[in-house]
Amino acid sequence: MKKYILDLTVVSLERVHERYVLIKLSDKEPLPPMLPGQFVEVRVDGSPSTFLRRPISICYIDQKVNELWLLVACVGDGTKALAKLKAGDKLNCVLPLGNGFTIQSLTPARGVGGEALLVGGGVGVAPLLYLGATLKAQGIEPTFLLGARSAKDLLLLQEFEKYGRVLVTTEDGSMGEKGFVTNHSVLQNEQFDLIQVCGPTPMMKAVARYAREKGIKCEVSLENLMACGLGACLCCVEKVRVDGDAPTTVTKSDGETPTTVTTNVCVCKEGPVFPISRLMW
Repeated sequence: MKKYILDLTVVSLERVHERYVLIKLSDKEPLPPMLPGQFVEVRVDGSPSTFLRRPISICYIDQKVNELWLLVACVGDGTKALAKLKAGDKLNCVLPLGNGFTIQSLTPARGVGGEALLVGGGVGVAPLLYLGATLKAQGIEPTFLLGARSAKDLLLLQEFEKYGRVLVTTEDGSMGEKGFVTNHSVLQNEQFDLIQVCGPTPMMKAVARYAREKGIKCEVSLENLMACGLGACLCCVEKVRVDGDAPTTVTKSDGETPTTVTTNVCVCKEGPVFPISRLMW
């Protein structure tokens, strides 16, 4: 997809949590096409200790009002500077970057329509909102499974409820089922044709194990450290299988166990979304 460098205007900034802000951006011209799971690189102005752009997941695209939403975790000088933006300010963005989630009609294992489970935790819930909205527009109502430490840490629940069923787990049991997302009863009681995940790496690995055990197609959005967003700086390299669905192997002449062929890829360019069949998890 073609990439753009745009000075977008801040429409509003809402603090949705003590550590998170939702920034809504717009432009005089229609925003370029963007896919769920892609991200933007934003320039941080006014922060003397921030020299590199910050990668932020595309949270939602509101085409009716030409808005791009970014859910930002305020964890360092750069993101804390972004949290000080005001309506009318400009934010320089490079977009859209990376490859997103698979968006197509599901081929269900049974019946008609297909079932998609979207699993998120922390700021990792961000790309799932636009993903869920896109799936619903295709006639597939997703199930969202969102995890957090406590009820106060759950983000944008009312927005998710617009596009599908929302299930919740909290570590302290203050809302939904107690435990991690992999402890939720829906995983034992229902079947899904596709699972798409974004969040902390331990959580994604746990969901990936579940998907492998059940033979369910699964995609995850990696959150490797990124700098350029274009595959030039090599900060975000990940070792992956060359062919995930049918791993290419080299049989050793001495009859030892075949070795899976791997390669190193830049997550920002070939990801951030990968099928778990390609990952070395």
